[in-house]
Amino acid sequence: MIKATQPFTAAPISGPLRDARGLSAALVAHFAEHVARCGTLPGDALRGEVTAVTRTCLELAAGVLEGRDVSAKVERLQRAGADWAREGIPIGTIHRAVHDGFALGFDLIVDATGPEDYARLAVTARRLFEVLAIVDSAFAVSYVREHREVVAEHHTAVHTVASALLAGHPASTMARAGGIEIDESYYVLALSIPPHPGEDDPRVDGEVVARRKLRRVQSELARGGRGRALSLLSADGGTVLLPAAEVTPAELGDLVDGLSTAAQVPVTATVIHAETHRIPEAAEQAHELLDMVHRLECAPGLHRFDDLAMEYQLTRPGPAREYLGTLLDPLDAYPELLETLRRHIGNDLSRRHTARVLGVHTNTVDNRLKRIGQLTGFDPAQPSGLWYLRSALVARSYRKSERVRIGRPDTMVASSAAK
Repeated sequence: MIKATQPFTAAPISGPLRDARGLSAALVAHFAEHVARCGTLPGDALRGEVTAVTRTCLELAAGVLEGRDVSAKVERLQRAGADWAREGIPIGTIHRAVHDGFALGFDLIVDATGPEDYARLAVTARRLFEVLAIVDSAFAVSYVREHREVVAEHHTAVHTVASALLAGHPASTMARAGGIEIDESYYVLALSIPPHPGEDDPRVDGEVVARRKLRRVQSELARGGRGRALSLLSADGGTVLLPAAEVTPAELGDLVDGLSTAAQVPVTATVIHAETHRIPEAAEQAHELLDMVHRLECAPGLHRFDDLAMEYQLTRPGPAREYLGTLLDPLDAYPELLETLRRHIGNDLSRRHTARVLGVHTNTVDNRLKRIGQLTGFDPAQPSGLWYLRSALVARSYRKSERVRIGRPDTMVASSAAK
């Protein structure tokens, strides 16, 4: 039960607010003229719902000033707030109307008092602040609750449609029900999101840190995807479907950079463009490409299929892959050479960057690359030798282990296995 506290020194002044019917009509006229959003409402809405809620606010104020239970009035305001939230009326408009109404009501109280009523006016002012807090809170609670329900409904619809598209199932009916438009083609992104440093900090809850990271990524994805991205994401990564009509190829890199900034860790992504009916195989291909990027220890960021088509083809099983995978066997006894080669290729052949990552001098990197050429017979300084070494590194990473599904949500793995 919500009830006002007892007055401190004197009974508050509530008389000017008792004509709730007449006063509410005057306030609604003020809202229609001075509060922008209210001025666009049809007349019957102003005379009906808005006037009724305004009267409820006045009755609540009088009830608090007179020490009555106002719980029913608060529930009435919350129901109205939920209705207005669903209708898309901004909460700022509601707060502006509430504050204007309280200012006008307080002016009436001040005009009705004389110098001898100072003590009662002070108590009334205190109580009106209490009323203002109750009304603001009632609308805020209803708006937040409604927003959460809408977000939950939309998230469920997005999850359902994304799952159907990734599984190759018809999704048009579900999309219409969820207010989601399906495009003719999509950019299919496979994302890998590394752990945030806070996830391993024993002083904080790692799961909370991971959830906050995921929420930031989802928020940035909604912004960068212009509200039309479909995704299945976990704190480790997942799959994103971006309508090709909404995002240009040039913007994809910026979008992944924005996700890295939001996650506060470097995000790695691969992308495949595909028509809608080809999304399942495109997603499979994108995650295979992402797995390869990780095996080659490439730098974070966006990696396109066109730039890695040769490496991708080398991952296909066959005698060529088996042969190439043996070319680096002479380096088995020299793990530092194999690591240098892997880092050097992963860093786009930057000797300085490789040296910094390994913690050695650039001359040391040069000496190791020369030694690699001597042991394998392929000179990393020559284009042909580098081609074979890079190919061998790709093939070798697949020779002794199965592909791991990096960043793939369980739902996608399950659907793929079922197919």
